Amino acid sequence: MIHYKIYRKVSELPKGWNALCSHDIFLRTGFLKGLESSLPTNMSGYYIGIFKGENLVGITIVQRVQMYADDIFRKSSRNILKQFAKQLVSKIVKGNALVVGNLMHTGQHGIYYNEKEISQNDYLSQLEKALDDLILEIRTKFNKKVRIILFKDYFEDDIIHENTSFFKANNLYKAQVQPNMVFTIPETWKKTEDYISAFNKKYRRRYRIARKKASNLSYKELDTEYLKDYSKAIFSLYETVSDNARVNSFKLQEQHFYQLKVHLKDDFKVIGVFLKEDLVGFYTLILNDKTLETYFLGYNKELQHQYQMYLNMLFNMASFGIENGFKTIVYARTAMEIKSSIGAKPKAMSIYLNHTNSFIANTVLKGIVKYMNPMRKWEERYPFDNKK
Repeated sequence: MIHYKIYRKVSELPKGWNALCSHDIFLRTGFLKGLESSLPTNMSGYYIGIFKGENLVGITIVQRVQMYADDIFRKSSRNILKQFAKQLVSKIVKGNALVVGNLMHTGQHGIYYNEKEISQNDYLSQLEKALDDLILEIRTKFNKKVRIILFKDYFEDDIIHENTSFFKANNLYKAQVQPNMVFTIPETWKKTEDYISAFNKKYRRRYRIARKKASNLSYKELDTEYLKDYSKAIFSLYETVSDNARVNSFKLQEQHFYQLKVHLKDDFKVIGVFLKEDLVGFYTLILNDKTLETYFLGYNKELQHQYQMYLNMLFNMASFGIENGFKTIVYARTAMEIKSSIGAKPKAMSIYLNHTNSFIANTVLKGIVKYMNPMRKWEERYPFDNKK
């Protein structure tokens, strides 16, 4: 008999959880524990196990997000039309949302099931029942109504798109979001020099100029002790970049990077950027099997342009991926043009969402998605002689 169980703490997860999702660090208990210890204050996590008899055959990560206007829009505007648009969006979006997946990272890191043991139809059917239970629990326990349900970040070749009947039955609307920028590393590249020599003349010159501008900067991996002692400084650098975003749905806790380092150890890298002895920036990497996942970063805004800090961070990430034998580097969905200039290619992604207010039609929801996640026009760059 197929059934499900809902867990509210990582410590409660059943045996076999990690074995089932060994391919994805974002589903395993190490990452989930680090996340649980440092979730944004407006978020909480649920974990769904789907069983066939006594055997765990499927898992789901669900995040409850409490959306508030101050979190969504951190930048104020004097433009009356923009103020009106923000107020309208806030009125529709604010409240509780259930996210199937991880809102804090680009990509499908929310669902997995053993195809040999359970069909996608049966898996999604159990997930639907579990979500109904969570909606009821949130209403009775917290006196809050879930307004939005979101299934996030599926590549276009994901087989979940074949299950149109499930999404139609649950009134889940499909929307395209910004592409995920993914750098596929050629098997012949074994060292950074292979990467540099593959650039065409224009981009090789650009690489050298960027490196020259950053010649006074040094890079050092930060250990657990440093992350604990300097969490405030690191958070301030993160906040500088985060607050500059057009739309937000959360803010990390100050101890987030420290907690992830404690639980992920060598699979989580925090690289500090120093100008002499001063920490002026940082970037983070998560080692996910043969995929290198870029995570949050931060920098001193006043020094960013002078030292081309962001561009040099991207180069460093590429170099780390090549030197350590990764097959792909996930650069996520922001700053697509500059990421394409270092070798990343866009991969289209879609989400499915539903507003529980029946008066909010899909056309309105479609407009909200476009406002909060606009498909920006950008020009793809081709840094290598071969444009494929």
